[in-house]
This record gives sequence, C-alpha cells and structure tokens, in this order.
Amino acid sequence: MKIHLFKLSFVLFYLVTIIQIQEFNAQNNVVTDSSEPTTFLVIKNNGGEYIGEIISDDGREILMVTKSIGKIFIYKSDISSITPIDLNTTNSEMGTFKKESPFSTRYYFTNNALPIKQNENYALIHLFGPEIQLTVTPTTSLGIMCSWIASPIGIALKQQLYTKNNFHLSLGTIMGSSGYIEQGGILGGLHWLTMTIGDRVKNFSFSAGYGYIVDNARAIFYNNVNKTQNAMVISFAGITPVGKKASLIFDSMIISNKKDNPNYGRTNSWWRNYNNTDKEITNSTLIMMPSLRINQSYEKAFQLSLAGVIRIDNSKMKGHNSSSFPVPTLSWLRKF
Repeated sequence: MKIHLFKLSFVLFYLVTIIQIQEFNAQNNVVTDSSEPTTFLVIKNNGGEYIGEIISDDGREILMVTKSIGKIFIYKSDISSITPIDLNTTNSEMGTFKKESPFSTRYYFTNNALPIKQNENYALIHLFGPEIQLTVTPTTSLGIMCSWIASPIGIALKQQLYTKNNFHLSLGTIMGSSGYIEQGGILGGLHWLTMTIGDRVKNFSFSAGYGYIVDNARAIFYNNVNKTQNAMVISFAGITPVGKKASLIFDSMIISNKKDNPNYGRTNSWWRNYNNTDKEITNSTLIMMPSLRINQSYEKAFQLSLAGVIRIDNSKMKGHNSSSFPVPTLSWLRKF
C-alpha cells in the first residue's frame, strides 16, 4: 500500500511540474516546438542585425542569444522585422549566415529568372532616375521606371515560367514611351526569355530577346524614313558573394540591329569615309556593367557600376566605325 501511495505521489508531482513548466513557457513565450525554426534574423529600425535563438518574449522586449555577442535584450519598439531562418539551407559558412537579399532578383540593369518574394517590394534610385519593383503574385512582378523628368517612362512585367532545384525560367517584357519628349511620339518595347542557374545568393543568367522602337515623330517629319527599328538583344549576367555583405555583379547587353543604310548610293566626296555600297547595314552595341553591391542591411544596399559602351557603326568605313566610352554610375536600393 505504501508503495502504491509513493508511486501515485510521484506521478502527481511529475504532472504538476510539467504543468508549471508549460505555464511558465506560455507566459514568457519560450519557443519549445523543435519542429519550428529556432534561429531568427532580427533587424532593428536603425539597420542593426542579430542572428540567434529567441529565449523569451514578454511583449515589451525579447531576450536573444546570438553567436557573436551572447545574450541581448532588444525592445520590440526598436525592431523592424523578425524572420525565422534555417542555417542548414541558407548558405551558412563557419556559423556565419549569408542571408538572401530582397534585391537578389536583379543584377545591375537586367534581372534573373527568380521571382520577387512577397512583401519584398523595392525601389532603385540612380543618377538617371527612379525605379520601383512590386510583387503582383508569388511568380509575377511589375516594375515602373523613368528618368527624373518622367520622360521617357517604361513599364516592366516579369513572369516566372518554371523552377526546379537550381534551374529557373522566366519571361519578361518592357513597354515604353518618350513621354513629354516628342509628345509621346516615340514608342518602344523589349521582350525576352531568361534562364538562370543557381540560387538567390549566387547565380548565372542568360537572356535573349527582341526589341524595337517606333519613331512616329521622325516618320512624320521625314516622309520616306522607315519609322521602325528592330534589334536582337542577348545578355550574360551573374552574381557571387565576396564577403558577408558584398557581392560582385557582372551584367551585359549585346544589341544587334539591322536597318537601311542612310548613306547608300551617295557619291559626293563628303561621304568618302562612309559606307555607300551596302543597302542594309548591321550595327552592334556592347554594354558591359561590372558592379559591386554592398548590403548595408537587409533592407538597404548601395552599388557602384563601372559600365562601358562599345559601338560599331557599319554606316562608316572600316577603321572609322567603332567608338567606346565609359558610363560609371551609382545607385541605391531600398526595400519597402
């Protein structure tokens, strides 16, 4: 009888202890479910970032154990976001977390086939004008870009078509107008297909597309001028991390357009340095944009591009038909 009473007392003590522990955890919001991620990325309003385990949350502040500085209390009013992460699947090296950036869907000018994540809309501000990119669906994004005088202006749309493991495929389009310039008489478009191999931290993309410009204003002024110019466009681009917060970007565009030779048939000596024998000519333009992107925080980045343009104009005679010039640019990216 005494043995049974002892067993019953032990069971009651065990149950009471378990209930008290659960009540304590509930009151202090301690994470005990091992099936959920236990590592979090905490971003403060001032851009500070902490990675570690949240021990408690009393509604006013959280107690966090970080790998870099140990335990730290953070007021919730100072926190911008708390994101669960899995260090086993997010490119962890030697305990250092290399996070995915909200800007990881683009290079300097072109983009890859990965979609913009929900609630990770961003704006890009550079020397030539602003741009915003918005999430429409989990696989569709919409962009608006223009100069600082809102002319020209363009609308971009990207749709992810396929994704499996580290292979991604998307379709993109840009439709633009000259806006106030020429009373909107110049219209253009670019439609392309992109193949990307890699993840959001490190990847390589190849794109191919077709572009055109319809110059209604020029066609009206010069009655016999072809108002449409077409071009084939291809792009090679890639990104790779070079530190905790920096990434190297290579972006490029190769544009090839065929058109009527404006110098065809001219015999005046003034045109001796120009090609007057070919009725049609093909001009080529290579734009290279090596860039460095520095993530100041999860929501902010700065990038520098030492871009350059090489152009071959086949309306001129060989030896005089190539030119090149640099276009160094700065830009800032902001998540909103």
